This record gives sequence, C-alpha cells and structure tokens, in this order.
Amino acid sequence: MFTIDSNELRQIFADNKRVAIVGLSRNPMRPSYFTGKYLQAHDFDVVPVNPNYQEILGETCYPDLLSIPGRVDVVDLFQKPARVMPFVRQAIEIGARVLWMQLGVVNEDAAKLARDAGLEVVMDRCMKIEYARLFGGLNLVGVNTKVVSSRRPLFVNR
Repeated sequence: MFTIDSNELRQIFADNKRVAIVGLSRNPMRPSYFTGKYLQAHDFDVVPVNPNYQEILGETCYPDLLSIPGRVDVVDLFQKPARVMPFVRQAIEIGARVLWMQLGVVNEDAAKLARDAGLEVVMDRCMKIEYARLFGGLNLVGVNTKVVSSRRPLFVNR
C-alpha cells in the first residue's frame, strides 16, 4: 500500500483549496456533511457532487465531476471502494491534482491509475481529521469550539 507522510499532506492542503466531495450528503449526521462543513470553515471551496440534490451547504451540487465548471484541485471520494473507478477516470479527465479516498476506502487499482496519470493519492484517510491533526483543532469530539472552560454548558428545555 502506498503511504504519504505529514509533510506531503501539509503541502497538499497548502496548495489545493478547491475540493469536490463526491457523495456529499445533506444529512448533518453523515461524515461527508461534517467534513464538507469543516473544510468550508477552514477556507476551502467545497463543491458538492451528488446527483440527488440541487444544493448542499449553500453550494450548487453537481451530478458528476465532469459537470463542474472551472478547475478542481482535490477529488474527495465518499464512495464504496468498488464504486470509485468511474470517479477516478473523471478526476483524471478534469485535470484534478489530488485523489483523496476517505477512511475505509481502499482501492489499489484506482490509486495506481490515478498515480500513473500524475495525481497525488491519499487513501484510507479523512481530510477533516488530517487537516485538524496537522493544523490544530482536533479534540475529543472532533470539533474545536474555541471555548475554554471547565464548566459544563447549561441546557434549557424549551
């Protein structure tokens, strides 16, 4: 399996700000939604790719990578490993620079195809977790609230 080190990941994040998230869900409980929202909050231009919606996270949603206007730096795949190959081919066709396969998404053939076409490949890692790990913001729940306190928040029933 191909590995990538922390310095290479830092460079990917520094050089690539437009991220097409394939399989981005509108459900706030899904990891793809949480990742997209987090990346938006950290100055990434998130482009949702999901044929089931018109918009997600306030952004126009596209049915596939080929429909996206303009350049795409990173293609972030929230897809089952057996379903990634068509998106890898599309990523190559649109000239993406990085193919990122999320946690649990391992497809060595897809990774080889992307690398052979000149894309950097990150596999079986989460963009949100890696960004937070490298640049701060990773905590117990995975959300940095920027509130430092030893007191528990008060919840009011309404």
